[in-house]
Amino acid sequence: MVQEFRDFIAKGNMIDIAVGFIMGAAFIALIGALVDDVLMPIVAIPFGEPSFGSIIWTINDSQILIGSFITAIVAFLLVAAAVFFFIVKPYNAYRDSTGTGQEEDAGPDEVELLTQIRDSLANRN
Repeated sequence: MVQEFRDFIAKGNMIDIAVGFIMGAAFIALIGALVDDVLMPIVAIPFGEPSFGSIIWTINDSQILIGSFITAIVAFLLVAAAVFFFIVKPYNAYRDSTGTGQEEDAGPDEVELLTQIRDSLANRN
């Protein structure tokens, strides 16, 4: 059982997953810093503060923190925009320029092959 566990841990897929997880955690910190330290202060220019936390609805002595929700939505949209413009667009441009990711002509598909076999068998008779 120990040998089986050791083999499981040593597989390349586990190493790849671990590296991906670590890189993802570092990337989260990077994007978080970009949003919190660069983009949210830009949002503060027209509104006066980088957070909408001061927007509170009070109903029957209950406080609804609608501003925190708005801040979370804005932060999500900024993270999505940062990922799109700094990761997705450059990667797509790189992929398009190098031609990677494009499928090469692999020959006829299954339907075409079956049609050729059928025609070949029909011509035999």
